[in-house]
Amino acid sequence: MDIRYEQPSDYEAIYALTKRAFEPMAFSDGSEADRVDKLRADGDLKHALVALERDLIVGHIAFSPVFISQTPHGWFALGPVCVSPELQKTGIGSMLINKGLDILKEENAPGCVLIGNPVYYSRFGFIGDGRLTYRQLAGEYVQWLAFHDVKPAGQLKFSPGLE
Repeated sequence: MDIRYEQPSDYEAIYALTKRAFEPMAFSDGSEADRVDKLRADGDLKHALVALERDLIVGHIAFSPVFISQTPHGWFALGPVCVSPELQKTGIGSMLINKGLDILKEENAPGCVLIGNPVYYSRFGFIGDGRLTYRQLAGEYVQWLAFHDVKPAGQLKFSPGLE
């Protein structure tokens, strides 16, 4: 499995993969592929990685800036992340997440936030303890991972592509 930054020639395949991966998900509104394209068009897709198996894109992850009302700037949002339906639960998503988090740490980012399943994301160290809020979501789904000593607090405002 190879992981690399996305390239312009990948955009069509990423769009199709994202649509296919989120289609069966009960929590999805079907907008994830369009959101990735909007992040990219707005210049807010700061890190976007693909997982390749035999030169086919089988996974994708996006990282974009996020604003947290009572926290210093520089934090990133993780998401969306997707894997081909037939390859889900094989570790590809975990590899993409770990690689992306490593890149953020290397850049000395203060941390990363996401909206997601606490059972899944806690394995990467994400915490949903109510310190962050987003709309009317329960605090356990609004999660953070600090790379340094600063713990985030406040209301999240994602890049426009994710709002």
